[in-house]
Amino acid sequence: MNWEWRLGSRGQGRFFPIPHSPFPIPHSPIPNSLKMLSYSLIAPAKINLYLEIIGDRSDGYHELAMILQSIGLADQIDVRSINTDNIRVHCNHPQVPTNKSNLAYRAAELMVKQFPEAFAKYGGVDININKQIPVAAGLAGGSTNAAAVLVGIDLLWKLGLTQSELEELGGRLGSDVPFCVAGGTAIATGRGEQLSPLPSLDKIYIVLAKYRSLEVSTPWAYKTYRQQFGHSYIRDSDNLAARANAVHSGKIVKAILDKNTREIAQKLHNDLERVVLPAYPQVLQLREVFANQEGVLGAMMSGSGPTVFALVESQKQAEQVKLQVREAILDEDLELFVTQTITHGIQVASSV
Repeated sequence: MNWEWRLGSRGQGRFFPIPHSPFPIPHSPIPNSLKMLSYSLIAPAKINLYLEIIGDRSDGYHELAMILQSIGLADQIDVRSINTDNIRVHCNHPQVPTNKSNLAYRAAELMVKQFPEAFAKYGGVDININKQIPVAAGLAGGSTNAAAVLVGIDLLWKLGLTQSELEELGGRLGSDVPFCVAGGTAIATGRGEQLSPLPSLDKIYIVLAKYRSLEVSTPWAYKTYRQQFGHSYIRDSDNLAARANAVHSGKIVKAILDKNTREIAQKLHNDLERVVLPAYPQVLQLREVFANQEGVLGAMMSGSGPTVFALVESQKQAEQVKLQVREAILDEDLELFVTQTITHGIQVASSV
């Protein structure tokens, strides 16, 4: 049986059966039928359709205005109760750590500290990450894994947390984690943790490209941007807030509200391209190659990179663009994926 997070009539998140489920809508965030000992969760990646750096914050982060979008490329996270007081993490990808440096581990650790009585009652957790999202790609792979662990432990320990409560916990782990819990399409402000949902964009086809061995440090990207363009930052706190709120009435939001894919593609924007593209010629080349392909409506780097994505109108066109880029760049290190926009964040795929 499959369940997914959706907002209820009062704005609180809870689990609903996925459409066509023969089971009734539950009356609490955790249906009785789902009170099991293990859960398999789907953790989707995200892309940035818009990323604007507005200024500095007092906490050392940047004030941002972004539009985030969930995509079908996803990891599978299996969360299981174990009869010890340990947190164990396993992953099929050799580059993913399985210790406390893994955000999924830290998500479990946070839940242990936050809910010690539940931890004492139900014991530790075993977390298995089946990695499909490229590592260090600017696609929130680590953040979405952490979001899945929060949701999975909420279910394992029968905590009954709402979506907003899970998002608040996620915000303690990282700026992208709250969005990964909620998913869909959303405006993100602050350091990225303040979310305003937008009507979801469904089934816009996307081609993603990333060199396996290429990584771009997110702290480096933001630090370099500050060094080069910090003189243009808004300093006044009231003006910072006003500029962040301006994205709500921006042209790309209007295009999203109109579900105008072509216009969305024309309004893609990422300030970090200004520092990453000159420093990483491979990323610049990818962007240029995508932009020159027939059928591509728009192309951009996601987040701090190095992944570049292109929006296209159909799956057939997406497969054709993938083939054309593969022929244009004959490099076995280059990974290409065809996916699409989706309307949800973390989903429960199965329970045992």
